[in-house]
Amino acid sequence: MCADLSRTQRNLLVCERSSFLDEKNRVSSQMEQLRFNYKVSVLLPEYDSAPSHLESILNSFSSFYLIKQLPLYELLDKDFLQSAVYQGSVYGLSFRTRIDEDNCVALMPNGHLVFSLDKDAFETLGLEGRPSRSNRTSSRYEVTVDLRDGSMAPGGRSYLRLRRALMSHLKLQMDFLISHHPGGGASLRPLLSRCDWLERRPEVSRRGLSRLVRPALRSCDPHDLLEWIGAVDAAVSLENSSSDFLSTLTCLEPEATVSRAMSMSACGLLLPQDLQHLVEELRCYLQQAQTDSWASVTVHGFTDSPVSWGDGGRDILTGGHDLYNLLMFPDHTYRLHLATGAQKTCPP
Repeated sequence: MCADLSRTQRNLLVCERSSFLDEKNRVSSQMEQLRFNYKVSVLLPEYDSAPSHLESILNSFSSFYLIKQLPLYELLDKDFLQSAVYQGSVYGLSFRTRIDEDNCVALMPNGHLVFSLDKDAFETLGLEGRPSRSNRTSSRYEVTVDLRDGSMAPGGRSYLRLRRALMSHLKLQMDFLISHHPGGGASLRPLLSRCDWLERRPEVSRRGLSRLVRPALRSCDPHDLLEWIGAVDAAVSLENSSSDFLSTLTCLEPEATVSRAMSMSACGLLLPQDLQHLVEELRCYLQQAQTDSWASVTVHGFTDSPVSWGDGGRDILTGGHDLYNLLMFPDHTYRLHLATGAQKTCPP
């Protein structure tokens, strides 16, 4: 039975035009709000090979670790709390779990341990929580514990209650991705030493493009612009030729044809700090490029993360794809596009 398209949930796209020279620009702060990023794509015109210094930046992104079947009570180990959670920023996320039907967990850089649980797991855990804000009929619940709060100090009443719940009542185990800034693996050693783990690095790829028809980047409608960038990243043809039966997409309001371009991407558990460094290097690159040059950076969040922008909960069953795109120009101006799921308010 076909869905009633007139009742399709909305999505939100927030757009900002400003300059990096404006002290009130929000690029850096907005990038920090999407904590769990799995892919970054960079699109550069007039290149048939990746600039060596930009490719080296992607290859220098922080390592992350895949812990196999992590018992969640291990995240409460006092040595791990002292070396990682209380010092710097931890980025931890359950892996290969589906937000609409599995129990999912995130350990955030502010020390919050966030659970997205089904009804049975929530009742077994026995902690205070609330129904999922995005879909109250889905029988899912959100629980947030601040591991940096004084009441959660090791040996305290609340700490022992949570540890007992995870060890004896709700014995959750799951594959877990984790990274730490700035300490890396050294800060995570108390946890890794007791687990089965693999060190991973983001997977970097590159692809050359030719005769790329582009729209008017400074004035194009934001939705059309993101559709064009997405089609380029997905290698979807925009020619709409008579022999192409797979796609009828075209570049709306084409302005120019780029003779050559380079698309680069990195996939993994990507830290906001690494992405901010990439943006700064791209700004330096643009200062040395032609006056009509530009650079596009698109970042996608993990779809099955229990948190979205900031501390917000994830949409359940109705979307929830979080991403942002930053389009930069040599004169320090930029267009920032923030996209989020159906039930969310505007990104912070």
